[in-house]
Amino acid sequence: MAQLFEAFMVISFGISWPLSIYKSLKSKTAKGKSLLFMCFILFGYVCGIAAKLISGNITYVFIFYVINFVMVFADIVLYFRNKKYDKVKECSQQ
Repeated sequence: MAQLFEAFMVISFGISWPLSIYKSLKSKTAKGKSLLFMCFILFGYVCGIAAKLISGNITYVFIFYVINFVMVFADIVLYFRNKKYDKVKECSQQ
């Protein structure tokens, strides 16, 4: 039962990331995004993955940690892409 609740927690956290990635892709701006926040979230998923590996308690929940890690990492990559777009826009407006 504990694994089920852990899965619900990780899935609930993970639902927002596809929306965030979509917003990053469409807006082409890093404005409104916090790199520090995303790095803390990424670190949390790394810790969750490490805990599963160290404890040897690798269940179906593990895949949700990995999926969420990948999505947050993708959003961080998009943050840097969009930061470049912001810089180009800023230079062209001067």
